[in-house]
Amino acid sequence: MQDKLLKLIPAAIVAIIGLSVLSGSFFTVTSGQRAIVLRFGQIQSIESEGLHMKIPFVDSTVFVDVRTLKAESPADAGTKDLQRVNAKVALNYHLKPESLRDTYSRVGLNVEDKVIDPRIQEVVKAVVARFSAEELLAKRDDVKRDVEAALRNQLASYNIVVEAIQITNFQFSASFDHAIEAKQTAEQNALKAKNDLERIKIEAEQKVAMAKAEAEAIRIQADAIRAQGGTEYVQLKAIEKWDGQLPQVNGGATPFISLPAAAAK
Repeated sequence: MQDKLLKLIPAAIVAIIGLSVLSGSFFTVTSGQRAIVLRFGQIQSIESEGLHMKIPFVDSTVFVDVRTLKAESPADAGTKDLQRVNAKVALNYHLKPESLRDTYSRVGLNVEDKVIDPRIQEVVKAVVARFSAEELLAKRDDVKRDVEAALRNQLASYNIVVEAIQITNFQFSASFDHAIEAKQTAEQNALKAKNDLERIKIEAEQKVAMAKAEAEAIRIQADAIRAQGGTEYVQLKAIEKWDGQLPQVNGGATPFISLPAAAAK
């Protein structure tokens, strides 16, 4: 029994080696990846999705994601008016699959630390220096467009395709934030004072117009009274409003009625 087991050991070893060789002869590249096949450290080929063969124990593979990736980097810069500003840049990118041989040979696969982050720092400093602090707040789209264009141009030489960028969290010094807040408060107060002045002016004009209208009404009424006979017209209006009750007065005179001098005789 022991002899049989001893005879099976070499066969088992051969089988294990055979399986290792067989399994080491194939590799699979999944969707969204590429495989760099290396032989003693030298690039042999770049393989796309699917099942592939290689020489076991000689060839090695490095798998590379060529889908959209995201890199984030903080950036510190100085504005045209010497204000310090901190920002965070998020960049969506992917590696050119057809240029992986060149990329791997020049910078390797750690492109974020070696290439993207330094380029973000450089570009943000250059672009922000062209704007004042207030312009950065008012022209964020222009800043973003200039940063994105510069990054596309610089990273293209490293076979990195920039898809989109986002610039978030523009942060200034506390003194600048206080200055902006004070300016906004002053502008709001000035606007309120202007509105109050306009309101007072309109109210005054309304009062003048009302006074003129009342004066005109009085003039028209006075002209009408004169046209209707003056005192007699006033007495007629008083009689029209009389309720028929005679007040008790000394002297026995009838109110509202003044007889002509000829009739009184």
